[in-house]
Amino acid sequence: MSAPGAVPAPFSSGPRDVLAEWADYNGHLNMAYYHVLFDNAIDVVLDWLGLGPAVAAEKGQSVFTAQAQVHYLREVAPGSRVIVETRLIAHDAKRLHYVQTMRDAAEGWVAAISENIVLHVDLRVRRVTPWSAPVAARLAQAVAAHGPLPLPPQVGRRVELPGRPGLSG
Repeated sequence: MSAPGAVPAPFSSGPRDVLAEWADYNGHLNMAYYHVLFDNAIDVVLDWLGLGPAVAAEKGQSVFTAQAQVHYLREVAPGSRVIVETRLIAHDAKRLHYVQTMRDAAEGWVAAISENIVLHVDLRVRRVTPWSAPVAARLAQAVAAHGPLPLPPQVGRRVELPGRPGLSG
């Protein structure tokens, strides 16, 4: 793999079509397909980091999602186009925390926010393992480049009813 260039800030999926067959019985994008669009968009980042599908196949290194939370903010209609932007928030030896913003490609309004934590996995033994040195360096570079970008207000929110005490324990 060639060395990546400057860090895109944020990473962008480019416009994606919202297919008619992705609509649910309410006439808007089914929640499962938000995840499809978010998941496809992370491949742009993984390729840049040196962790894309080719690396998974050749070297047995990939990421598994450990946590995901989606905030659905505005309906997306079939036939529209969306862009997913990805901002890397933090990382450690084995984990990456990132947030994705899905926008209407024509008007730019925010449709959904997805906040995620992924784990670096050695596919040969199916265990969490530290990032390779080159990937760790790219992660540090991208997290630093994305640091000045504003975080969506949804980042870090707990799932709870507003005004109700949260669960403790």
